[in-house]
Amino acid sequence: MQTTLSSESIGALIEGRHETPYHILGPHPKVTRQGEVLSVRAFLPHSTEAWVVDSRPRTKPIPMSQIHPAGLFEAICPKLKTLDSHRKYDYMIQTQESNGKKSQTPDPYSFPHFLTDFDLYLLGEGTHWDSYEKLGAHLREIDGIKGVNFAVWAPNAAGVNVVGEFNSWDGRRHPMQKRIPSGVWEIFIPNITEGMKYKFQIRQRDGVTTQRTDPYGFYAEVPPCTASVVADLTKHSWKDAAWLEKRADFDWQHKPLSIYEVHLGSWRRPGDDPNKWLSYRDLAHQLVDYVREMGYSHIELMPIAEHPLTASWGYQITGYYAVTSRYGTPEDFMYFVDLCHQNDIGVLLDWVPAHFPKDGHGLRRFDGTALYEHADPRQGEHQDWGTCIFNYGRNEVKNFLISNALFWLDKYHIDGLRVDAVASMLYLDYSRNEGEWVPNEFGGRENLRAIEFIKKMNEEVHLQHKGVLTIAEESTAWAGVSRPTYTGGLGFSMKWNMGWMNDTLRYMRHDPIHRKYHHDELTFSLIYAFHENFILPISHDEVVHGKQSIMDQVPGDLWQKFANTRLLYSFMWTHPGKKLQFMGNEFGQWREWDFDSSLDWHLLQYETHQGLRTCMADLNRVYRKEPALHEVDFDGGGFEWIDCHNWENSVFAFLRYAKNREDFLVVVANFTPVPRKYRLGVPECCYYEEIFCSDDKKYWGGGMGNAPGVQADNEGSHFRPAAIDVAMPPLGVSILKPRRQHAVASR
Repeated sequence: MQTTLSSESIGALIEGRHETPYHILGPHPKVTRQGEVLSVRAFLPHSTEAWVVDSRPRTKPIPMSQIHPAGLFEAICPKLKTLDSHRKYDYMIQTQESNGKKSQTPDPYSFPHFLTDFDLYLLGEGTHWDSYEKLGAHLREIDGIKGVNFAVWAPNAAGVNVVGEFNSWDGRRHPMQKRIPSGVWEIFIPNITEGMKYKFQIRQRDGVTTQRTDPYGFYAEVPPCTASVVADLTKHSWKDAAWLEKRADFDWQHKPLSIYEVHLGSWRRPGDDPNKWLSYRDLAHQLVDYVREMGYSHIELMPIAEHPLTASWGYQITGYYAVTSRYGTPEDFMYFVDLCHQNDIGVLLDWVPAHFPKDGHGLRRFDGTALYEHADPRQGEHQDWGTCIFNYGRNEVKNFLISNALFWLDKYHIDGLRVDAVASMLYLDYSRNEGEWVPNEFGGRENLRAIEFIKKMNEEVHLQHKGVLTIAEESTAWAGVSRPTYTGGLGFSMKWNMGWMNDTLRYMRHDPIHRKYHHDELTFSLIYAFHENFILPISHDEVVHGKQSIMDQVPGDLWQKFANTRLLYSFMWTHPGKKLQFMGNEFGQWREWDFDSSLDWHLLQYETHQGLRTCMADLNRVYRKEPALHEVDFDGGGFEWIDCHNWENSVFAFLRYAKNREDFLVVVANFTPVPRKYRLGVPECCYYEEIFCSDDKKYWGGGMGNAPGVQADNEGSHFRPAAIDVAMPPLGVSILKPRRQHAVASR
């Protein structure tokens, strides 16, 4: 180590551009004529006097001499207490400021580095999957001294300093050591505790200095403030062991998945102040109780990683490892997830690896260069969203993102990730004109580096967290999105069926008198329904930006709007595929979703909205109870058309089968407001009980239908050996189940 000082090294230290301050500061053995002594140096720009305090009893403090007017002090110590550890020397630095205030702290530059050479190797290789255990701010204890180890990747910075409450945000006080050649900067600072605010002050090569949020920070100030906050993620005592054990063997392909999509800030607001948010703990109890009552299996949270702009709904993230402080602390969010699990409710997170915002405290040009993003705007900028695109070909960036996916599963016990905007990652020419994109090395439009990243992310998630789901929001015809990587797929568990959503909502917007001319908009989805493992989504995107609420999208008078909405949900819940519904849809929200206000819960005082919500709860109940509605969602063997050609009457009839083919349901749907009698072919001659009808009076329907059921006869129809005569309620769906014992008893 360097033990002599030059004007250049002192100048670099003072200006915050020294890459190796440990070579100057801290303890350095020095050979003199009198023998070996210890030179201890400290940079204390706010101090007028300083001393080295030996930890041995009955030793006098050793005065430090100011060897540079900027505040560089040095003491020559004949002997200090030695430690049998990497720290070697046990001493404190005592200081006195101009106002006479004295303080004493261990010397940060006397502590060893936390990151090993193997850590740095894995980071450079892009395979340090638990990098969140080393980078960022970590509470540690070394030789009985508590503090925080800071580490940040900024390879092209001229210097990096930690600033915060503990050093009056002075960018000169705690310069970090660059671990060459990795580009990671590191320092341990004693006496920092949980809750203290901090940032990294980065001096760029061009001399510009910026203060940045910690990319690996676990917590942050409530926006618009932007400092990171030291957090301890080990304090929560988890009580979900039974859930995690069950999840590991969860056969999701053959189980009911009914997902309730939620924006935490606008699901419900406190009654005493609608301008505030409910906390994670308040939400834990209110939302869990509601989801249990409604019968959903999972909650999917719109992004809850820290984001500066509330109006972005969480999709423009600056703190990928920080749960947003809007609703509480990391421990509060753990409580939320834990309570969900204790009540048999899974938690999915919306995850956004496709882009990040350009905010000055975030990732963009983090060390003065295009570090996380591409430098070329044809590759590095999303024109539609005004955001930056990650450089998926850079090992450290790929490592950052895959570690982040694993982080949420590890530290917060999350049950799955819905990956946003996958299509924008797959295609280099996504939403670009000719000349605005750069082809891959083979001249194609596929983003090969992003594809490699997606596959590796899915592999590591499924390898390390058995039973966890990954779900793609992908709107193109890319093949194999939800197929294993070893067969050439992308490796996702499931994919949103955006085609079904677009076709179905477009069909429902037609006046019923015109629906017969658009019959194929409902039948088309069954041509490709089993090409992927599909989720049928009616998400937040369908009730914003002038699209209107679902209730306003469907036509008709008040009665028809409610009947059409019940019809839509009933058709959706009987169609092959898992289910996702956005909050507010279940009780008939009239307004478009507004991120800045609560759902209109007061509507539930009316029978109309109560009836719709009861219908939705009953659909979930039937869906979970009947294997035929969920066991064979991704295989054509679970579905058969009875009649898909009755376009003139806008009638659809089909069968849903469980794995046991003797367990099936008959579904009939009438998409006109005209009651109909319909002779329908069925697989066998027995009694068919009506187990659900969307026109039930308790749903604010007209009470038409086939309750309690109908008896089949042997005069077949629709190429089937038996038939039933069913009453088809207007704008209604009926589900009938064979009851063979009932048929025998009636003979």
